[in-house]
Parts: sequence; structure tokens; C-alpha cells
Amino acid sequence: MTSAAIRAERKKYSGSADLVLAGGGVKGIGHVGALEALEARGYDRFQRVVGTSVGAIVGALVAAGMPATEIKQHLLDFSFSRLRDPGWLDRIPLIGKPASTILECGVYEGAAVRNWLHDLLKKQEAETFAKLKARAGERLGRRLGPQDSPLVVLATDITRGRLVRLPTHYRPLYKLNPEPRFVADAVGASLSIPIFFEPVRLNGSLLVDGGVLSNYAIDLFDAVDPAKARWPTLGMTLLGPSESPALGRNLARNVFPPLRFVHGALPAFLENLIGTIVVGQDQHSIEHTGVAKRTIQINTDEYGIVEFDIGGKRKQELIERGRQAAETFLKDWDGDDGRAGSGLFPVPEGGRTQ
Repeated sequence: MTSAAIRAERKKYSGSADLVLAGGGVKGIGHVGALEALEARGYDRFQRVVGTSVGAIVGALVAAGMPATEIKQHLLDFSFSRLRDPGWLDRIPLIGKPASTILECGVYEGAAVRNWLHDLLKKQEAETFAKLKARAGERLGRRLGPQDSPLVVLATDITRGRLVRLPTHYRPLYKLNPEPRFVADAVGASLSIPIFFEPVRLNGSLLVDGGVLSNYAIDLFDAVDPAKARWPTLGMTLLGPSESPALGRNLARNVFPPLRFVHGALPAFLENLIGTIVVGQDQHSIEHTGVAKRTIQINTDEYGIVEFDIGGKRKQELIERGRQAAETFLKDWDGDDGRAGSGLFPVPEGGRTQ
């Protein structure tokens, strides 16, 4: 393809972008505010979306064609306390949760959020990967090939010891036809914080939170030759370096409650370890050459990953944090997404330049 043809293709797809949404638990409410700002600037055709953990929830709804304002309303209406959904074993006084952790490898079921997301996607006629693909093809006005998926959900297969991309890996790794698989089940796997939630079982494998191995897969859609890319990649992160100790303490004590009663160096060690694992991945990714140019960094330091009792006021604050971060990013956005050799992509109407 000649440079003139590439420029013509990029002009045709002005307003399009690939979207990468990082994990971060309840903090992910901030993604919606950033999406509203992007849509207001003309980025309203997300060709492909990759999401980890809570990013997979928002990403699934985006891929299904739901506008940011509608996603926002659903998140405002959803009670995150429902994520603490104990099974029958967990309900046994005193011994229930420890027994569930030992026998089922986790405390909570994770069914509440899967059912909620499934119902939303069903209303969009996008509850399976086949329907989601058809819906995206109509929305984007182009035919998606056999290997194309408008949504990639990242999960960690701890049985195989690897990162998995769903629906891409359903067939080669698990011998399953991806088309009838429910999108919400894949997202449920990506959401499964180890120990806090029971792992998702898939043909002999145990799947947990994708953030264990890849919380911010900014390079997943990168073309072999960036100069031939038809649209930019934009990403959003939720975790800042200054929050690592507090985040580790909050997450460790919610996932491992007995730590509250343990004294000595071990609790602090585990808290710092968890905080570094979770936050360090995002910071390592952002420090790669050019990545910051395509990353909207949302400051959510004051909010907890597992702050499931979050109320409407704090939800609105998170949404506003996302909006402000995206608006700040867009003030300087000139169409350069940081990939060496990619050049500039046209900025849609409403952007800083034309």
C-alpha cells in the first residue's frame, strides 16, 4: 500500500481507534468519564477493544455499541456490594469462608456481576462472541474476518501458567468453538481476583484475573509495520506509582482478612509485594518508549480496588476524574500515538487539529 493510499485509509477511518482498558477493580468506573470525553472529541468508533478485569466489563459494553452515557448510568445504578456473593459454603458461620478458600480456591462466587453483564449484553443482542461480532460489523460498517474480534478479554490460566486471550484462545487451547461462548463468562474470568473470587473453570484449567500477568496490554493490537496502521491505539490506566503501598494494604487485607490479626514483618511484606505486582505492571508499560503518548492516566489514588460499598457521590467523582484526565490528554493530542514510524493520524472534528 502506497503512502497516499495509507493516508486515504486513515482519513476514511478518522474517529476510529483501538481501545485498551486497564484493570483496577472499582476504580474502573473512571474509564467511563474518559470515554465520554473521547466521544465528545469525535472518537466514537472503537474498532477493537482489549480489557483486563474491570476494563473488560467496560470494554464489552463498548464493543457491543453502547454509548458512554448509557454505560455510565448502568454503573451508577449497579450496587458493587453485590460482588460479595457468597455461596452456600461461605455462609456457614466461622468456618465457611476459610473452608471455601481451601476447597474452592476462593471466597465469593462472582456470579452476580456475570449475570448483570450478561443481561446488559443480551439487550444489545451481543451476549455471545458470535452476536458481538455481528453487532460490531453492523456498527463499524465493515466485514470482520474469521480471526477478527471486536473484543479481546485477558485472563490468566494458572493451570497452564500463561496469559490467555478470549475468544482467540478458546479453540487452540481449550478445543471449544468460541462463537456460542458467552462474553460475560470470559469477562468473569478476567475479573476473578485470586482468593477473593473463586477461579473460573474451563476444560480442566483454572482462570483468574488477567491483571496477574497483564494489566495494561497497550501493544496487543500493534501492527507489524506501524506505518500501515489505519487508526491509532488509545489506552487508559487507573493505577499510579504513589499508591502502591496503600493499594497493597487495602487489597491484601480484603483478600486475606487474617492478615489484620498477624503481627511482625510478614503482613507488610505481603502488602508491599501485592501493591508492587499490581501497580508495577502499569508503570513498566507506561515507561516504554512512546506509550505515554497514547495513554490517558486516570488518577484514582484515593479509591480502593475492592471498595465495593462505594456510593453514588464517589462514583461520580471517579467519573469526573476520568473525564478530566481525558480532556487533559486531548489538549495535547496531535494524532501521534507514539509508535515509531507510525506518523500522524487524522484528528476527528472536535479534536485539537484537523
